[in-house]
Amino acid sequence: MKYQLVIFDFDGTLADSFPWFLSIYNDLAERFHLPPMGRSELEALRSLDLNLVLKERKISPFMVLTMSAYLKQLMSSQIDKVPLVEGIQTVLDRLADLKVKLAVVSSNEEQNVRRVLGEQNASRFLDFECGVALLGKTAKFLNILRKMGVKPNQALSIGDELRDLKSSRQAGITFGAAAWGYTDRQRLAEHGPDLLFDHPLQILEAL
Repeated sequence: MKYQLVIFDFDGTLADSFPWFLSIYNDLAERFHLPPMGRSELEALRSLDLNLVLKERKISPFMVLTMSAYLKQLMSSQIDKVPLVEGIQTVLDRLADLKVKLAVVSSNEEQNVRRVLGEQNASRFLDFECGVALLGKTAKFLNILRKMGVKPNQALSIGDELRDLKSSRQAGITFGAAAWGYTDRQRLAEHGPDLLFDHPLQILEAL
């Protein structure tokens, strides 16, 4: 096998949570005094720099933390509305057959990750690094490598955000961009990921 370990992001990569986010955004906006936006405006955010958007909207780091905590709590109460990404189940089944080590690194809560995965899928993951700070994934990647005794060039990280790409590079791990998630495909491609997946089944081809 080319990779002994695959590290997945959760929201937008394993979980199809973007439609849920669209459905609750205006309630979130009202709660935190943000401008309401229609679906097309929210979709357009996928191609923008997140830090720039936060700056333009004058959203402080403290407010980001507060909103993030609220979103996790809200998702927990509506977890039945967040399915796995179509095709991911086939990928997880095949990776289990191939005895590839699996881990999750996510800013979401572990209970949310486990509930969306389901008991059988969750049991296939050897490590859950959850509740991670927005810019704290690099340390988690390195920690997983140490615990599992895997060299960076033997690991593949899969995520849908530019911060996933940056953290993977800092850890020396091959990065596969999931074009079905929160970040626009073209924007992901512009940053030169090692691999670019348009569909989950392409992950299996990379192995």
